[in-house]
Formats: sequence, C-alpha cells, structure tokens
Amino acid sequence: MQHDAHAAHTRHDNHEGHGAHEGHAGHHGELHQHEGHAAHEGHHEGHHAGHTAHQGHAHHTGGGASWAMAAQATLHCLTGCAIGEVLGMIIGTALGWGNMPTMILAIVLAFFFGYSLTLRGVLKAGLDLKAAIRVALAADTLSIAVMELIDNGVIALWPGAMDAHLDDAKFWWVLAIALVAAFILTTPVNKWMIGRGKGHAVVHQYHH
Repeated sequence: MQHDAHAAHTRHDNHEGHGAHEGHAGHHGELHQHEGHAAHEGHHEGHHAGHTAHQGHAHHTGGGASWAMAAQATLHCLTGCAIGEVLGMIIGTALGWGNMPTMILAIVLAFFFGYSLTLRGVLKAGLDLKAAIRVALAADTLSIAVMELIDNGVIALWPGAMDAHLDDAKFWWVLAIALVAAFILTTPVNKWMIGRGKGHAVVHQYHH
C-alpha cells in the first residue's frame, strides 16, 4: 500500500511538472510569436516610413512642379534680366551707341545678372565657385534665353520703342509690357523644366 501510494504520488508530481513544463513552453512560444510579430510590424512601419520619405523626395526633385514654384523661379530670372537690360540701355545711351549694340549689351548683362543671382544663392549654400557656375548654367540658361527672346522681341516689334530714350515714358512702359509678357510666357517653361527635375529644380536642393 505504501508503495502504491508512493507511485501515485510520484505520477502526480510528474504530471504537475509536465503540465508546468507545457505551460512554460506555451508561454515561451507565445512570447516568441509576439516578439516576431512586433519585429515584423516594426519592419513594416520602417519600410513604410522609408517609402514615404522616398515618395516625398521624388516629388520634391521632379514629381510635379506647382505654378507657385514656377512663378518664383521665373520672377528670379526676371529680376536679373530687368537689371541687366536697364543697365545695358543706360550704358549704351550714355556711350552714344546705336540700337543693335545697345540691345546686345543689354542681353549680355541680362544673362550676367540672371546667373549672378543664382550664383549668390548656391555659394551661400556651401558650393565652390566651379560647381556653383555649373548649377547656375543648368538652372537659368533656357529660362533667361526664352525670357530675352520674348522681351526683346516685344521691344523690337513695338513701333518707335527702339528709338525711345531713357527720359521718354514710352521706353519704360513698353519695357514693362515686355517684361510682363516674358514672365507670363516663361512661367510654363519653368514649370515644365522643374517638373522633370531640371531648371530651378537643380537649385532647390541647395536651399533646404
């Protein structure tokens, strides 16, 4: 009887130990499964965040330019062009040059000041002069060329505008109309270029 009781007691202890072991194993499995699920969720969230960041970068560099961004880039070029043209007209008039040499000087100075405004911005961002010149050429060449073509075309075709002097009101209001026309027609060009990662999109990455 004592032997049977001892055997029963031993089986009971073994059974309880086995149950505890199974509970521990089940708990360990659940914990492992939970950790694996959490790691998977973390990986998924990290991948999603990285994908979102990549989408944001793609949109910034060439995904679709807004009209506001294009207008800002055009206004930037227009400022340099206006400074160069007015200065060219002043110098040409002061030296007694004819219409064609004065216009050529005005165009050259328009490119010079247009590039200079971009150079100033990217040099402040830390680029060396050689790299900054490459950025300015890539960003502004087409924009300034289109703007100068429209601007000087309006002045050349407007009756009497080429012969107007700086003290003549006609010179200034024809110049204003020419610059407005250049702004309106160049803005879509800049929007198209920025939307493809070209033009002033090259400059924007150095401003952030």
